[in-house]
Amino acid sequence: MTDNSSPDARSAAPLRLGTRRSKLAMAQSGLVAEAVREVTGRAVELVEITTYGDVSREHLAQIGGTGVFVAALREALLRGEVDFAVHSLKDLPTSQPDDLVLAAVPQREDPRDALVARDGLTFEQLPDGARIGTGSPRRMAQLNAYARSHGLRIETVPIRGNVDTRIGFVRDGKLDAVVLAAAGLSRLGRSGEVTDFLPVDTVLPAPGQGALAIECAASGADLAAALAELDDPYTRVAVTAERALLAALEAGCSAPVGALADLLVDGQVVNELRLRGVVGTTDGSSLVQLSTTGPVPTSHDDAAALGRELASEMLAKGAAGLMGERAL
Repeated sequence: MTDNSSPDARSAAPLRLGTRRSKLAMAQSGLVAEAVREVTGRAVELVEITTYGDVSREHLAQIGGTGVFVAALREALLRGEVDFAVHSLKDLPTSQPDDLVLAAVPQREDPRDALVARDGLTFEQLPDGARIGTGSPRRMAQLNAYARSHGLRIETVPIRGNVDTRIGFVRDGKLDAVVLAAAGLSRLGRSGEVTDFLPVDTVLPAPGQGALAIECAASGADLAAALAELDDPYTRVAVTAERALLAALEAGCSAPVGALADLLVDGQVVNELRLRGVVGTTDGSSLVQLSTTGPVPTSHDDAAALGRELASEMLAKGAAGLMGERAL
């Protein structure tokens, strides 16, 4: 790690951080920039990059989801236009290019989904036939399944747009509620608008939800080593297991797949990791939901193996037929 007081560190050119232009992406990147300044002693400047996912008006499931918010940032990295990039980890394709390295996965924010509803309503207080907006087939599948199992009637409405746009649908009376990632609202300082945090027992988040990914060129070993100071090993293990499950299901990030790895604590000791996964049809009529618990993985390979094992069990229970993205 560079000595913060070193004249060389202070006089070095600013590090260029590639980020999407959205308010949320800029807020996330701003947090990372500050942390990188602290560990390197160098100035960090944000370089705004527009991705295909930002300009397309199609729903994510239609444009494929996987990588649509990432490709332009990665191209800028490989061209040397930026030194490192910050992504929402759930947007990253599960295969890592050889010429790029995932240098750090900082400590994860709240992975849950959050409801922003009219009149301060919780999910269970929503009226019969409530219209709930979300752009995520994963959320649709689990919300509809939960409603079915509790004798509730809801309508999930596909929506796109930034946080302001989505919450605006509620404020304007077009929808009764919208579902967003709790982590994003927290990073924007808007957790106060949440009317209900959805328990993970009701809605499992997207693999990697709430976590950020800091990526740089594999050729930049010194920078990668400095950025690695920001890595949280427990978050890294958890999201590795979740993403391995997603990859083994051969599903993209727009597929109706939820996964969460919890670290189970006994007193002050983290002694086990529980991985839960779910796949479902978007109408909620069929779900495959399984979990496994084991020792906390001590390597990337062990964490990935845990994800693959659970995916195999889910496929054996018929998960492939529920995703609509691969043939049986």
